[in-house]
Amino acid sequence: MAGIVRIDDEVIDTDYFIRTLKLTGQFEGLVEQLVREKLTVLAARKSGVRPAPDEIQERADQFRRIQGLHRAADMNHYLDALGISLDEFEDFVTNGLVHEKMMGQVCSEAAVEQYFKLNSPRFDSVEISHIVLDSEGKAKEMMSALSEDPDSFAEMVAEHSVGEARENGGVIGRVLRGSLKPDLEARVFNAAPGDLLGPFPSADRTLFEIYAVNARHPAALDEETAVEVRRLLREEWLAARAQEHIIEAVTVR
Repeated sequence: MAGIVRIDDEVIDTDYFIRTLKLTGQFEGLVEQLVREKLTVLAARKSGVRPAPDEIQERADQFRRIQGLHRAADMNHYLDALGISLDEFEDFVTNGLVHEKMMGQVCSEAAVEQYFKLNSPRFDSVEISHIVLDSEGKAKEMMSALSEDPDSFAEMVAEHSVGEARENGGVIGRVLRGSLKPDLEARVFNAAPGDLLGPFPSADRTLFEIYAVNARHPAALDEETAVEVRRLLREEWLAARAQEHIIEAVTVR
């Protein structure tokens, strides 16, 4: 049990630190991040991905500049205060570079284009707005009113919608496949611009939601889609790497 900081005679130790992370909900996220980074580094080593010495030196120099450590002595004092050796610091810098290089290969431009080509329907998107009402009767009346005057949708949202739906005229914006409940998604992606859908009840039937389909956007590899493709490539690649190892929680006593 190692101490982290002392306040008078009371020491905050690693057990207390870990317990606080768990109780505040930060522990699992941090562990997941560390596992993902370690899986990437292990895969990179297996693939022979290595940063060049000058790249490591450049990244170390960049770290020092960011921290305002302009002299070697300043850097040594900084690491001593953290209880970190120069070798451990070099490992930290090297692993960061390895991670970047590995992800650069996984999410290369060619990989993004290939993934999009094979999965293009997945990236169709639809622009939608919604209005939320607190009774089925109001929702049915609203559907009737909007059917006669669809251009009044934003006005009706401002006057009658409850909750956050009142913001921004009820506009949700562009949604991709997989981001809506299956029953709603099927109807939204089969609707035409201008269609009204609903009302859809909440699980407890206390709220009723009406959707307006504003526009349809066939899949296109724009920057927004490329960001999502890179995210999917990372997640699928990491999931595959996790299957190659035994990953289990370890109790430290």
